[in-house]
Amino acid sequence: MRDRIAKVYKILKYSTWDSAQEQLQRLPMKWDSYTVNRVLKTHPPMEKAWLFFNWASKLRGFKHDQYTHTTMLDIFGEAGRVSSMEHVFKLMVDKGIKVDAVTYTSRMHWHSSAGDVNKAVQIWGEMKEKGCRPTVVSYTAYMKILFDNDRVTEGTDVYKEMVECGCSPTCHTYTVLMEYLVGRGKSEEALEIFNNMQEAGVSPDKAMCNILIEKCCRAGEVTMIIKILLFMKENCLVLRRPVFQEAMEFLNSAGQSDELIRQVNRHFSDECVTKEETAESSIDASDVSVSSENGILLLLLKKQSLIAIDLLLALMEDKNMHLNAAIISTIIEENCRRCRVDGALLAFEYSKKLGIGVEKGAYLSLVGCLIRSNELGRLVLVDAIEEMIRAGHSPGSYLASLLIYRLGRARRPTYAVKVFNLLPQDLKTVASYTALVGVYFCAGASDKALKVYKSMRKKGIRPTSGTYDLLLAGLRKSGRDSEVELFKKERKSWLSDSRAEDSVSTEEKICDLLFAHDAIS
Repeated sequence: MRDRIAKVYKILKYSTWDSAQEQLQRLPMKWDSYTVNRVLKTHPPMEKAWLFFNWASKLRGFKHDQYTHTTMLDIFGEAGRVSSMEHVFKLMVDKGIKVDAVTYTSRMHWHSSAGDVNKAVQIWGEMKEKGCRPTVVSYTAYMKILFDNDRVTEGTDVYKEMVECGCSPTCHTYTVLMEYLVGRGKSEEALEIFNNMQEAGVSPDKAMCNILIEKCCRAGEVTMIIKILLFMKENCLVLRRPVFQEAMEFLNSAGQSDELIRQVNRHFSDECVTKEETAESSIDASDVSVSSENGILLLLLKKQSLIAIDLLLALMEDKNMHLNAAIISTIIEENCRRCRVDGALLAFEYSKKLGIGVEKGAYLSLVGCLIRSNELGRLVLVDAIEEMIRAGHSPGSYLASLLIYRLGRARRPTYAVKVFNLLPQDLKTVASYTALVGVYFCAGASDKALKVYKSMRKKGIRPTSGTYDLLLAGLRKSGRDSEVELFKKERKSWLSDSRAEDSVSTEEKICDLLFAHDAIS
């Protein structure tokens, strides 16, 4: 079963949706809610996950349940698409599907992550009003939301309520409490909880120790770090590499011995080097032969020595050493995975200068990393799309449209237009045109926005609900009330025509996914 789920994930990730549908229909699989939920839990690309979710709902004898809806809701929430998440929740309610504490907790978490704490508080109240009893996971998640937003009194009250209701705190509950206390300089109280929880029969786990040591390093709490390390040594627990490195640097800067942390993490001790030591020990590119540079980079990748790779690439660039495309692609992807934008860009610029065509995954990772890091002001984002298309890789309608719109929201209309102009004709769809309309509205150029819309209609591309939502929001903000009324009438006419048509294209679904109920800001 695991192999089949992995195969479906690969189909969704690497194939176009049209091709994916054909492959899915040929698979000898029984599509029940358990199987569909397992596929969704592999977290395929968001737009593919939604298309797959809708595809499954049309299968004979299939019905989505609370589990598939909640997983889809999580996928949208993680991507920051809160309005889409709430749309899935509304579908659940409208279909009469049971909404449990897991679903409410997920909604609370993602609204809070999106910065809307008041909505999270409202959902907590809604859950209790509906008679849905919170679990210890719900209580813990809500406490974390309140503590992270300095609503200490409310958070404390929730903890008391949880205990009174007979829910025993878990290791994660205690972690949330101690994390807050350490962050407020109350390490003694945190240590007291650390000891008391063990007396209550709850043993600190690896995750708790890593979180607390990381928090203590940033709060400058040496004593508590030592206490936790002693516990870890006695219980054979280890630190994650980034936490180990941060703790080593902190202890050294505080004038403390690093003997204990080395004893706890013997698997890292031999590799423990600071950035300066890495630089000193990095291999001089002048000693690297043409046949060995790829092997050295592979070795450094295996050791996760990304700083050394940066230094080596910088030295090798002047010698015009041609690297294997798969290796340079892996370097870009690994830097993106670690959110090292500069390292990823260094490798990308190297490939660009020497004409090395990297793999599609590397381009997608780089674009995604730049978007997540809010680096939309860099021209290299446009360069990455240009190189990607030149190499024969399609960014896909969803990514292209999202990027154009995000550039517009970041007040980079010139870059957005460049990306749109780079797109091949098959990607100049209703989604990308609607995104460009949004770009001009964001720039305050409503005339240009309407010009793009009219150009789209002349090419025979029909608008969607998302197109009209964005148009109307932009016109309202621009104070063009007469045109708002005009497009409202046009939308009514469009709505009656669209009801007569059975099929909705993939591009239209993508457009609605991105822009339905959107607003211009």
